[in-house]
Amino acid sequence: MKTPLHAFALILLTSAATTAVVLPIATAQPAPDGGVASAPLAGQATAVPAAPLVTGLPDFTRLVEEVGPAVVKIDTTIGSRRGAQAQEEMLDEEQIPEIFRRFFGPGFQMPGPGGRAPAPRGRAMGTGFIISDDGYVLTNHHVIDRADEVKVTLSDRREFTAKVVGSDEQSDVALLKIEGKGLPVLRTGDASSVKPGQWAVAIGSPFGFEQTVTAGIVSAVGRSNPYANQQYVPFIQTDVAINQGNSGGPLLNTRGEVIGINSQIFSNSGGYMGVAFAIPIDVAMNVVDQLKDTGRVQRGQLGVLFSRDPVTAEQARGFGLPDTLGALVTEVVPGSPADKIGIEPGDVIRSADGVTIRQPGDLPPIVGNKVPGTKMKIVVFREGRERTFDVTLAQLDEEAVSNAPSRPGAEAPTPASQANALGLVAQELTDAQRRQLGLEAGEGVRIVRVEGAARSAGLSPGDVVLRVGRKPVGSPAALDRELRGVKAGETVMLLVRSQGGGSRFVAITAGEDE
Repeated sequence: MKTPLHAFALILLTSAATTAVVLPIATAQPAPDGGVASAPLAGQATAVPAAPLVTGLPDFTRLVEEVGPAVVKIDTTIGSRRGAQAQEEMLDEEQIPEIFRRFFGPGFQMPGPGGRAPAPRGRAMGTGFIISDDGYVLTNHHVIDRADEVKVTLSDRREFTAKVVGSDEQSDVALLKIEGKGLPVLRTGDASSVKPGQWAVAIGSPFGFEQTVTAGIVSAVGRSNPYANQQYVPFIQTDVAINQGNSGGPLLNTRGEVIGINSQIFSNSGGYMGVAFAIPIDVAMNVVDQLKDTGRVQRGQLGVLFSRDPVTAEQARGFGLPDTLGALVTEVVPGSPADKIGIEPGDVIRSADGVTIRQPGDLPPIVGNKVPGTKMKIVVFREGRERTFDVTLAQLDEEAVSNAPSRPGAEAPTPASQANALGLVAQELTDAQRRQLGLEAGEGVRIVRVEGAARSAGLSPGDVVLRVGRKPVGSPAALDRELRGVKAGETVMLLVRSQGGGSRFVAITAGEDE
């Protein structure tokens, strides 16, 4: 049975009181910080007190007085243009993913039974902040997405109808414009200097309560988000209390400078649970500059697909890597910059533009936030050593990025590979199957039977093996040749195209069974 929250708190308090009663009694002594310290027990040495690492708590009143007027409330009106579509798109609350929920204000409505709202709400609510005295306002894309009308209310109760200059879903940044002069403005800070442990302040309109101030610390920086379509944003994670209606509001440092835009929370309930995420202000301002100039955002493209999962220790052994850092390339887009400079599947990208790639999610923001035509250095690990490539980024065509084609259909039987130490038996692909998978002639073999180590590694009949290590395989004989001589305990890397689309490297250790 679950313990109610109030009962849990009472249990803690009761335990604390009991503990206080049974503590040894000793003569109280003055403590270095002005408090009271207990005298040492008999036979105990007196420890030298450590110097305090934190003294006092910050007072944010002056900061709030100075920056508060530049924080605005945003109300959006969703009219009949979206009404019918909204009813189709809105889900039952139980169907919404429990993590990274978007947080709107009271205007947001979940549908009733069956996944449909009885009537779509006409309002949604968020926060924004003014970045220029002539009326440019920054907020989240999801705050104003598909809105018919956007209203901006200042702290002095003045209200403006805003024009949406531009909006970018990938970064979740939107730029608005209101007609005004001499408006209060927030200064932008340096997001690259933000470090875990430093104080951070948020101002916003949670649940419609305007000019609400919360504070905490930066918990982490450079967080990637595998749960939303924002791979180009290295989020700032904080424990600043953020709730519905804070979307689009500023995250500030103690100098009153904006270091991020509050965008997401990690929650099982939709409410604040101590983990919040903000878009770094340098990423947002890059988007702002492009929206002002062209009304859209251009991103750099390297032209590689890679596993979203970090390199495992087993994969590192299979590739001879000294550690598990980097992004493991699974596919190279034909004709892309990566293809032109010779990057191959099986390469592990270790750094880009001088920045170490610690995990795969580090790579897209480095590349995607560069403008097309930018030159940069890419360091990859291949066959026991690192190699450096100079590359000129192309323009990302996001609409052209898609999953691999559907699963190949059944075809006439073809010669199969022989049994091997991994427990794989494969057949040659037909031309029709290769076309469905987007493969070239003589590329890949289709798995028809899986046993032993391969089954333990998660392979299934219908998966397609493209490479053994770095060696392409296009026939059962080629697969036999590459797996011949593999001994028990040896780890082999296979590049596999799964039935649902997408390629990944799978580490299989020969002789390992379920």
